[in-house]
Amino acid sequence: MEQETNRAELQGRVLTVPVFSHRSYGENFYRLLLGVARKSGFIDRIPVIVSERILWNREPEEGDVIDIEGQIRTYNEPAGERSRLNIVVFARELSACPAGTEPDDRNQITLEGFICKPPVDRLSPLGRELCDIMLAVNRAYNKSDYIPCIAWGRNARYSGGLPVGTKLRIQGRIQSREYRKKLEDGTAETRIAYEVSVLHLETC
Repeated sequence: MEQETNRAELQGRVLTVPVFSHRSYGENFYRLLLGVARKSGFIDRIPVIVSERILWNREPEEGDVIDIEGQIRTYNEPAGERSRLNIVVFARELSACPAGTEPDDRNQITLEGFICKPPVDRLSPLGRELCDIMLAVNRAYNKSDYIPCIAWGRNARYSGGLPVGTKLRIQGRIQSREYRKKLEDGTAETRIAYEVSVLHLETC
């Protein structure tokens, strides 16, 4: 069996009920937010796109525990004169857990792709070594998803020296992070960024 190059496995609680997102090739797609807890207790708020074909008879309600299997997808959204990279989990399978189930907060991401920008080394506010990696992951119909990843410690030191074009296999988790964006008029707004936090990486 060929190894998947883009796989997401999640289990968590529904934070927002599905709302219409878009229509493509005659099929309706819906968007919901899934809450997946980290060991620290912080809740990552992960956007999920799901087709009408795999929603069960009743729509999931806030607080329901669901399993998602799918892929990370990215797309550019116009934002003024520039564009902003949006990141979602595209569900290929969705199942409801029995009422009363406590989520296991599964958050497993597996990616295989190519470094498409020079990795950026930096330090966290607490002085921990980090490295930002932009990974291009190919999919069908000559399309690619450009997925921001963040490596820590030893993985950061290793990946920081890798050239563009290096093929990597990454295992990690998708996480959300709030940040303040300064606008042209001098005001600031809170936005949410999504990235894959790397637990393990290797060159292919």
